[in-house]
Amino acid sequence: MKIGGFLPLSLCDFPGLISCVIFTQGCNFRCPFCHNSSLIATNAGSSQRIGETRVLEFADRHSGQLDGVVISGGEPTIQQDLWEVLSRIKMLGLKTMIETNGSSPAVLGSLIQDSLVDFMAMDVKAPMNAYQRLVGVEVDMKKIAESVELIAASGLPHEFRTTVVKPLLSDADMKAICRMIPAGSPHRLQVFRPEHALDQSLRIDAQ
Repeated sequence: MKIGGFLPLSLCDFPGLISCVIFTQGCNFRCPFCHNSSLIATNAGSSQRIGETRVLEFADRHSGQLDGVVISGGEPTIQQDLWEVLSRIKMLGLKTMIETNGSSPAVLGSLIQDSLVDFMAMDVKAPMNAYQRLVGVEVDMKKIAESVELIAASGLPHEFRTTVVKPLLSDADMKAICRMIPAGSPHRLQVFRPEHALDQSLRIDAQ
């Protein structure tokens, strides 16, 4: 697995649990408001990479203090060995959480089927008709909708998230996004942090 960052202790990323957080390197979206822009490139320099073995050994050593491991990004579902890493984490007796952009429902479905994920969080970026503008690439909206439906019907603890980027999303857009969230599923609004936005024109809000 390509790992671009690692947080050894978090009290807020995995709801209700003490966790560590793995940030995978590489993303198939180019969201202009992304605050983890250093994690977008798939082939980051070796100096930026963190060894998978080192991270898993840390989780093993501290499995008595940790409740779970969050795999974020970047976009975890584009990692070819995601299944293997999650399997190794589960063998340590730790719970797993995936944060995803929802672009790979087939991967999410296989993780659910194989009981490799305990909590799922998906970013819902924009209304259907504005998704491409908010993610910076062409996107298959059928896959986004499929992921939303899959996660909501999974029976697993989950949440959908939307970053409120006022320069890019109107009040009408936010209402349209809310209508995309299945009834009964939590929807959390996240504060936009412009300091490290991929689109530098959005950083002026931080000045």
